[in-house]
Amino acid sequence: MMSRVNVKLTLEYDGTGFRGWARQPGLRTVEGVVRDALAAVFPQWDGLAVAGRTDTGVHATGQVASATVEGGPPPDRIAEALSAALPEDVAVVAAEVVPDDFHARFSARSRSYRYHIRTGSMRSPLGARRELWWPRPVDAAALRAAAALLGGEHDFRAFTPTETRHKDFTRDVHAAAWQQDGECLEFTITAESFLRHMVRTLVGTMLESGPAAPTRLTELLEGRPRDDAGLTAPAWGLYLERVSY
Repeated sequence: MMSRVNVKLTLEYDGTGFRGWARQPGLRTVEGVVRDALAAVFPQWDGLAVAGRTDTGVHATGQVASATVEGGPPPDRIAEALSAALPEDVAVVAAEVVPDDFHARFSARSRSYRYHIRTGSMRSPLGARRELWWPRPVDAAALRAAAALLGGEHDFRAFTPTETRHKDFTRDVHAAAWQQDGECLEFTITAESFLRHMVRTLVGTMLESGPAAPTRLTELLEGRPRDDAGLTAPAWGLYLERVSY
């Protein structure tokens, strides 16, 4: 039987059927099913933490959680055992024993998100809950120029709801870019942390701004209010792709 250890869990999930990560009474959440799986696999566990609390409908290919566990399967069987106890829309794709001071949220150095968009005149039924369909014209050069402005520290208050718990709106973006391959358009961004809806509002604002995206983004990053920015892109196109430590 395994002694008491701290474990790092890398999770993949389809956010369509969840009301986000955070446990809520009477609602199906990712945290809720992960807690149920931990209870099914380990006689004792506590201290579940997560790198990023994804919103309703947001997916993850590299979410990270941590917990202290005791008993249960050996380390090389933890991922398999937890995945077997989880519903089909969540899996633990990797598990490892980590030092006691490791914390999924506070030890993280950066988070990386990817937003998927399908362009063109025809929507894809298979992509209905995996990507945003954007049939309007796309100015790829303007999008790339706008993304290039995001690097470094900026005031992102224009890209988060007015009603927010955040007090500090400055975020340090490590990298941001747009890539296009045929009808597939993707936005990637990495930062130490993000404001609520920040990535989705950046995506929506840049898309709807067209050729004016670089100019508009420059003005918004000066600390403009939320009403000056554009639409918030839907949750189903967003993926928490990676957490770096």
